[in-house]
Amino acid sequence: MSVTKKQVTQLSYDITGFAIKVHKNLGPGLLERIYETCLKFELERNGYSVKQQVTANIVYDGLLMETTLKLDLLVNDLVIVELKTVEELKPVHQAQLLTYMKLLEKPQGLLFNFFTDKITKSMKPVVNEYFTSLPD
Repeated sequence: MSVTKKQVTQLSYDITGFAIKVHKNLGPGLLERIYETCLKFELERNGYSVKQQVTANIVYDGLLMETTLKLDLLVNDLVIVELKTVEELKPVHQAQLLTYMKLLEKPQGLLFNFFTDKITKSMKPVVNEYFTSLPD
């Protein structure tokens, strides 16, 4: 069964809802790892498949490099979730997410900053060519 844009978008919407729930419960100011663990817990107890701290290896011209690059969460093997606890998101944070999406060939990424009063204000959904190639 192939995945559609609508399914990926719905999954991202669901993940965002759980991120909001975690943020409302805990508030800002904690370590990134705490939010990551709680979001993983929420997603798994609601039936989603979640991998945590997934290694993103790099292949360069046939050379496989095992790296220390690790993305925070991979949900249903489709959406990469990167969590930050910074005063403000920088372009490098979004660039990092786009790179992970490219390396793992995933169609969508979500960048959440938990160091905020309202998480939806600072979140960034990101799609790429893998998303645009999916059927509607």
